[in-house]
Amino acid sequence: MPGTESWFLARCFDELLASDVRGVVSFADPVPRRTNKGELVAIGHIGTIYQASNAAYTGRAAARTIKLLPDGTVLNDRAAQKVRKQEQGHEYVEAKLMSLGAPAPRAGCNPAFWLRDALHAVGARNVRHRGAHRYVFRLGRNQRERNRITLGYPEIKPYPKRPDHCAH
Repeated sequence: MPGTESWFLARCFDELLASDVRGVVSFADPVPRRTNKGELVAIGHIGTIYQASNAAYTGRAAARTIKLLPDGTVLNDRAAQKVRKQEQGHEYVEAKLMSLGAPAPRAGCNPAFWLRDALHAVGARNVRHRGAHRYVFRLGRNQRERNRITLGYPEIKPYPKRPDHCAH
């Protein structure tokens, strides 16, 4: 349904504004992702709805290396840390890796070593990510209020027009 996304953003912003929130930072991940078999699982986004909603584009987040799993999903740094430190949620991450072919953790095994071996066993790949696109929304009851809000980022840049190249 056309306009659903912008309608949803407007409702969210109304609620945030009512709670005295004056700005929102949102990200669009431009990297398409494929499984190890070549199936496209994420097309890569440039933030079209953010652009259509007049968000300020302030460039990219920090470039980094991501850990791409064979099913095309990303094992983020926080999830890996949960396994290493055996924090709440580590079971989910371990089950995900085991579903991809990693051996079960052995009793008494160092979780950091198990994670390293599990990632190797499933064929996880390091992929360089140039950074997600960062958009900033100023929230105010009218244009004058929105214009008074300082973004906190150095400059507004032209909107990106194409996703990045596919992560293989």
